Formats: sequence, structure tokens, C-alpha cells
Amino acid sequence: MTAEQFTLLIHPTLVVISVFPLIGIVCYFAWETRQRRLQIKAGEKSKIPPLVGKNHVEIGKWLSTAVVTVSLIGLARPIIAKNIVKNTLWATNTFQFIFLILIFLFTIITFILLFRARNKLWRGIFATLSGMGVVILGCQDGIFRRTNEWYWSHYYYGVIVTLLMIFSVAIIDDIYRDKSLKWRNIHIILNCLALLLFIGQGYTGARDLFEIGLWSPPPS
Repeated sequence: MTAEQFTLLIHPTLVVISVFPLIGIVCYFAWETRQRRLQIKAGEKSKIPPLVGKNHVEIGKWLSTAVVTVSLIGLARPIIAKNIVKNTLWATNTFQFIFLILIFLFTIITFILLFRARNKLWRGIFATLSGMGVVILGCQDGIFRRTNEWYWSHYYYGVIVTLLMIFSVAIIDDIYRDKSLKWRNIHIILNCLALLLFIGQGYTGARDLFEIGLWSPPPS
């Protein structure tokens, strides 16, 4: 395996060891939280501990952080290899080189500030800015997008699920403050969609590794 092929495995490896296990844990706590809520609503004494809701929120934050992190790593690899290094961007286009570095930093910082923000307006601002950073980076040269088949694209699935994770962090406080349950229902619907996209990511990611030339058949 060449060094270039090894770097291609960094993103999927991090997904397998961090994102997918967290998805299973979050789904388990989400189900337990809902079952406890329904049992209490029905007047029953639930055997599910109250801590399950807090665990769901905390692990959910870890999942969102992991998804954003591995997405940025997945975008960084082709941008660096196929754009910055290939075109010696620091020499041929210094402005774009600095711009890309600043956008990466900008996205990371605004996502961190999203966790620290308590005001609804600022949470909305930081979520929008970090989401914009992901989209801008995804539009750079070198990214394998499969735009002609956007409906079956690992890239587009990844961007959508990353934006959904950012949005989930932004509405955490609203879910618990809203007595009408509107935000909770939105959260459930969007994260069911995210779960389907995660499943699609597993398939499309494996397919794209073959298509971009990670594996070559042994000589006959």
C-alpha cells in the first residue's frame, strides 16, 4: 500500500472506530428515553433510570462532534492532495491557499462556539456559519462529488448528515424548553433521516474507495 492509499483510509477508519459505535449508543439511549417518557405518560412506574435522557444528550453531542470532525478530515485530504499540493497553491495562488486555511479554522471555531452559546440567536448564527464552512470546503477543487448521481453520492450524503448534526446541536435547548413538543418532533424526524443517510454512507463510502482506485486486483 502506498502512502497516498494509506491517507485515503484515514477518514473511513475514523468513521468506523468513532462515528458508527456512537450512532448505536445514541439510538439505544434515544429509544430508552422515549420508552421511559411513554411509560410515565401512561401512569406507569418506569424501571428505566432518569439518567438515560441526559446520557442521550451527552452522547449525541459526542456524535455530532465526531461527524463534523471526520467530515472535515474527509474534505481536507483531497483538498490538500489534489489541490494545494498538486497545484503548489502556496506559490501559484497564495490568496486561495490562505483562504482555505482560514475556512478550515473558521469552521472549527464556529462549531466550538456553537457548543458554548446559550442565547438562541447566537446558536443560530454559529450553526449557520459552521454549516457554511462545511459547504464552502465541499465546493473546492479535488473533492470527489459524483454530482451526476447526487442522489447516490457519498459526498452529498455526508454534507447533509453533517449539517443535520450541526442543527441538532443548535436546537438542544429548544427541545427541552418547548412545551408544544414541536422541536422534539423535528429532532426525531431529522435524526431518523440522518440514520438512513448514515446507512447509505457505509455503502457509498466503500463503493467510492474502489472507484477512486484504492484497490487494484492482484496479477493473475
